[in-house]
Amino acid sequence: MPKVKKATKKEIVEIKALFLHHYPHSITELNYKNLYELLISVMLSAQCTDKRVNIISPALFAKYPHPIALANAHLDEVKSYLNTCSFFNNKSKNLIKMAQALIENYEGKVPLERDALMTLAGVGQKTANVVMIEYAQANLMAVDTHVYRVAHRLGLSDTKTATKCEEELSKKFKTDLHLLHQAMVLFGRYTCKAIKPLCEGCFMEAHCKTSQTFKV
Repeated sequence: MPKVKKATKKEIVEIKALFLHHYPHSITELNYKNLYELLISVMLSAQCTDKRVNIISPALFAKYPHPIALANAHLDEVKSYLNTCSFFNNKSKNLIKMAQALIENYEGKVPLERDALMTLAGVGQKTANVVMIEYAQANLMAVDTHVYRVAHRLGLSDTKTATKCEEELSKKFKTDLHLLHQAMVLFGRYTCKAIKPLCEGCFMEAHCKTSQTFKV
């Protein structure tokens, strides 16, 4: 596969403007009512679709409406709510540990600060960033499979890891990162799909570097 041509500085400006134009108010498709529910939903969404998380979460939130309830939950019972979610065994353990840490270290409240979020079980940099992006409109970039694919197809990144891709996108876009993250997620989910992308009439067609290959 030939090396993908990198987007020029002029193209980066144009790509950014197009994303902001087509997705001016982009937000997550996860359903939540508060920061606690958002954190759980984002944790569950790792390698699982938002659609599946939205099916699972209402019953889970009803059973464990606050960190105290979840911190005292029985593992097998939590698993029963998550058994249609990918990696539900580990996620169930992490949810309980996360809630216990909130009680022990944060007075039962979810901290709205990235480094603090990352001290919680099951919360890596991407999850922390997504929570901050969605709830606080933080100027952060988070790279999931959709963002990674779109970034590579548009020549915005040729990095091998999501973390490096995040760094590269942050440097190139600089501002409005919260909107651009959500825009790239939605664009990758519904238009620039992994299989059978909707290339005809795509507003990014002029900037696509890989329309003949699609190997990312």
